[in-house]
Amino acid sequence: MKRERALVDSRRMKVLETLKNNGHIKASDLAEEFNVSPLTIRRDLQYLEENKKLERFYGGAALISEHVNSEEDEVTYYRKLIAKYAATLVDDGDSIFINTSSTALQMIQYIRDKRITVITNNGKAIYTDHSPKVSVILTGGEIREMKEAMVGEFAANNLERVSAKKSFLGCTGITVESGMTTELLNEVNINQLMLKRVSGSTYILADHTKLGHNSSFVSCSVNHIQNIITDELANPLIISALREKGIRVHIVSKNDNL
Repeated sequence: MKRERALVDSRRMKVLETLKNNGHIKASDLAEEFNVSPLTIRRDLQYLEENKKLERFYGGAALISEHVNSEEDEVTYYRKLIAKYAATLVDDGDSIFINTSSTALQMIQYIRDKRITVITNNGKAIYTDHSPKVSVILTGGEIREMKEAMVGEFAANNLERVSAKKSFLGCTGITVESGMTTELLNEVNINQLMLKRVSGSTYILADHTKLGHNSSFVSCSVNHIQNIITDELANPLIISALREKGIRVHIVSKNDNL
């Protein structure tokens, strides 16, 4: 028993070492590398996740940094928490809109054991790991480089033909005065349709750097925002002002057990 325990501990240490070298890795690759079954690797990953050493997503795992040393890393960390929290708001059978936001797109990695349909104009959805129960439908449209956004009349016409239960949209900024804003004009119409053609709830995903920040083009006024998901570093005065407008503000923190 002691020898078996030692082998398990040794393998789990090697799993962490592999993650330190790669940042993230697929469970199938770990099973092949250590010559064990996928079930064994899943148990290893579950144990390591419970001990706050890594975090799992569908089909693999990523290393949790013990210390967040830079502002950029901190923002990235909170965006991941926002995505994980947003994933908990999706119910089995839902259809959801996701726009070109990288934070919103991360959601689909954390949706497990739920059969849902994602409708998105985010071309990067093609490369994002997700459960086979998650169906992804691309709007089509003109591809804009860098963000791989699908925009234009073709994308808009396709969105006019569908509706979703919920929408999860990222933005460049949110202020009480201007509402939800973006830096790209050609994304405004798409965002507006994803807010309009929803039978249930709409959520704006905005980390603390985006609250109080104004960008060039307005996607919707503050009066049309139902929910905002942000993090614990957001300015409390801005949060209070948004709540006074009747918006439900969801706040994630590092202590959340997501």
